[in-house]
Amino acid sequence: MPSAPILWLTAGLILCLMELVLPTAFVELTMGVSALIVGVIAWFVPSLTVQVVLWLLLSIALTVLLRRLLPKRSRTIIEDAKEAKTLTEIAPGETGRVLYEGNSWQARCEDDRMTIAPDQRVYVVGRRGTTLIVIPESLVQL
Repeated sequence: MPSAPILWLTAGLILCLMELVLPTAFVELTMGVSALIVGVIAWFVPSLTVQVVLWLLLSIALTVLLRRLLPKRSRTIIEDAKEAKTLTEIAPGETGRVLYEGNSWQARCEDDRMTIAPDQRVYVVGRRGTTLIVIPESLVQL
C-alpha cells in the first residue's frame, strides 16, 4: 500500500487535473493544491488526523483567498422604466414580444391579469432571466 504522502500527492494532482476538465470555479484546484501541500508535510507529520484537518483548513483558506482576489463579475442590469414597444399582444399571464433597444425580447406584463395590445408603448421595469417585465404606458400616466 502506498504511503500517505504519495496518496496526498496523487490526490492533489488528480484534483488539479479535474479542474481542467470539470471547471468548478477553482474549488477543485484549491483542494488539489492543499492536498499537494499536505503531501509534502505528510513526510514530516505522520498523523492522518492532523493531515486531514490541515487539508480541510488549507482548502477553505485558499478558496476564500482566491475568491477575494478574483475580479467581481459584472451583471447586466436593465435600468428601470426604459421604454419599449410591443410587437405582439401580451395576454394575461402569457409572454409576448417587445422591441427594446433595437432587439426583439420576450416580455411578460407585471400585472398577470392585464392584456397589452400590439404596437403599444410599455416600460421595462425588470427582468427574469431572458424575459422582460413590462407595464403599459397607460399605467404610468395615471
